[in-house]
Parts: sequence; C-alpha cells; structure tokens
Amino acid sequence: MAVVRPFRALRPVPALAAEVAAPPYDVLDSEEARAMVRDNPRSFLRVSKSEVDLEPSIDLHDPAVTAKARENLDAFIRDGILVQDPRPFLYLYRLKMGDHVQTGLYACVSVSDYESDTIRKHEHTRHDKEEDRLAHIHALNAHTGPVFLMVRGRDDLKALFDRVSAEEPEYRFIHQYGVEHTFWVARDEAWIRSVQAVFAAAGCLYIADGHHRAAAAVRAGRERRAKNPAHTGQEEYNFFPAVIFPDSEMRILNYNRVVQDLHGLSPEAFLKRIGADFRVEPAPGGKAFMPAERGTFGMRLGDRWFVLRAPESRLHSSDPVERLDVSILQDLLLGPVLGIRDPRTDRRIQFVGGIRGLGELERLVSAGAAVAFSLFPTGIDQLMTVADSGRVMPPKSTWFEPKLRSGLATHFLD
Repeated sequence: MAVVRPFRALRPVPALAAEVAAPPYDVLDSEEARAMVRDNPRSFLRVSKSEVDLEPSIDLHDPAVTAKARENLDAFIRDGILVQDPRPFLYLYRLKMGDHVQTGLYACVSVSDYESDTIRKHEHTRHDKEEDRLAHIHALNAHTGPVFLMVRGRDDLKALFDRVSAEEPEYRFIHQYGVEHTFWVARDEAWIRSVQAVFAAAGCLYIADGHHRAAAAVRAGRERRAKNPAHTGQEEYNFFPAVIFPDSEMRILNYNRVVQDLHGLSPEAFLKRIGADFRVEPAPGGKAFMPAERGTFGMRLGDRWFVLRAPESRLHSSDPVERLDVSILQDLLLGPVLGIRDPRTDRRIQFVGGIRGLGELERLVSAGAAVAFSLFPTGIDQLMTVADSGRVMPPKSTWFEPKLRSGLATHFLD
C-alpha cells in the first residue's frame, strides 16, 4: 500500500503565486536563474537556487549558498509572501499545455515506502547531487520542491479529483511555454480519507522525475530518525512532498544528445563506423528529423541531417533496458564509437530536453558541437517495466513535460 499524507504547506498568498512559482532548480543553470530573478525578485529561485543573490564566482557547494537560501526563505515568510496553512491539507495541481491536461495529488509520501520499494525508481543518483540537496534540506529544515510521481491505472481518482477541481482554485496562472498551472486546496476530511484509501489500494508509486530530491529527502529522514530516541514514524521528517499523477495522463518528451567532438574521427570515418550497426540515410528533404517510432534516430552532423535505424534484434530484446532507444544509442554508438563510456560524468556530452526543439540541436552544432541526436521518447510503459524489474535506465532517459513549479507548497520537517 502507498501512503499519502496531508501536510501544512507553506504557500504563497494568492495574489503573488504567479511571481513566486519557479521552474525546478535542476532545469536551469545559474545564469538563467539570475536573469529570471532580475526581472522578478519574488521568484522562489531565490530559495531553490540562492546563488542568484551571491557573486557569480561562488562555489555552488559553499555553505554561504544554503545560508542565503534560509535567509531568503525567512524573508519571504516575514514579508508575508509565504504563509503556512493552519492545519494539514491535501492539494490538487493541474498542468495544461496546449491540449494536454494532467491533474495530480500534491501530498506527502513516505520515506518507508521509498525504502521498501513501494516507491519505485528507474535511475541511479549521483552522490554529489544528493549531498547538494541534503545540505539544502538541512539548512532550511524544509523540502522546497516536490518529487514527480506516477500511479498506475487508478481510474477511480478522476471522480475524486473532479469534486475538488469543480471548485474555485486557490491559484491559476500561465508560466513558461504557455503552461497553465492551477492549484486547489482540499480541506474536506472525508475526501482526504477517500483519497488515502485509493492510494492504499494502489500497490506502488513510480518516480517520474526527482530521483535526487527523493534520495536526499530519505537520507534526511534517516538521519533525524537516528538522532531521535523517541522516534515514532509519524514525525514530519518521515515524509516528503510529491505530486502524483495517473499514468494515463503523463507525457514524456524526447531527451536528445549533443556531443562536442567525434573522438578523433573525420565525419566520413564516423559515418562509416556507425554504418556497421545502423542503417544510415539522408533525412527526407534534408530537413530536421524527429523520429516517429522506436529504434529510429535523427542525427545532425555538420550542416546535414541523417536518419539512423537500429538493428531489429535490439528492438525485440527480452531485456527491458536493452531495448530502450537511449540504451541502443549508448551501447552501439556513443560508447564504442564516440568513447562516452559514462554519460553521467563525461563532459563531452550534453543532454537537451525535447521542449527546446530541434532548432536547439542545430544551434549547438553550429556553435561548435560535432554531432547531435534526436530520439523517440521513452514510453511510460517502458519506464514502469524497468522499475518493476528492479533495473535502472541510462541517465537522462526521460524528459517529462510540462514541469512542476517550485514554491507552491513547501514542507517543513518538524
């Protein structure tokens, strides 16, 4: 059974929600965040990426960064920008991007469920990134961004969600890429118990995005558990915030790759090498190519676009990780041909979310990168199959869009 728990969210006053709401800390670099804050000093980026208020040369792991985050959070509370709810509630969060709509439950989930694999993972985490988030949690005594979760096949949630979403929302605003964000507060205790019963019957939850936030939250909970001789399991540090969406409403965009050099090969030699495993053809009409099916890749090399088609044997592998497009590209091309053995740490590779479009791949190659690849998106079914098998995907396998905003519901650990 999956536990969902109400919490006393620290939230923006309605008139300021659109200003406070910010992109997740890990989809922006520091300069992009600084530019946003210059135009909007109430942005929650001043808490989630607090280096924006310090010298650009500062080491992001300097304790001054997390100290500034705490200072800014305290100031937002003192100035009445953020106010904590008087008692624990559940919340609904709806994202609308064009014709795509998804509605999720904003709640706390359990550290114990993560430990027991009731909350399932599909990616490895990096220790340095966990440490960064853990330091942030400790400095603020709070989780400032939700983990993005999925639940499989719970059609019974729709009627429950519809009861709350028929009411006037607490917030509604439009942010980056024209995404409409709508947020409701669910105060009715009978409704809360009904939702909890649905999740208790759900079996398990799946991390869509936010593996490092989840791992850091679990570590923070364990550390506090070890220091508390009166630990009961009900303390706030045993839980962390998440937004949980039905899998039927989720959407994954492609997560593309850009590589800085051809690992000592000429373009001609590179094409010959990859032709040993892929069928290589010029893109139709010489135009930018977005794959429309699994096992097909677009490739920008110099000023030309190509189509790569993977061997059928890999597409029908019995191994759920081997048949992923991201694995095929890594195993047959990025590793053996371009020498990128560990894409988590190799600085020669860059990952570009599909929301940026193929024009971004062309721009990066024109700016000096050697080659770029467009991929067909990983499927929701593939993600859950890998997670159910206890396996992990290659890094940067999924780009979920639209993204959650940070700052709408902060959770304190006590």
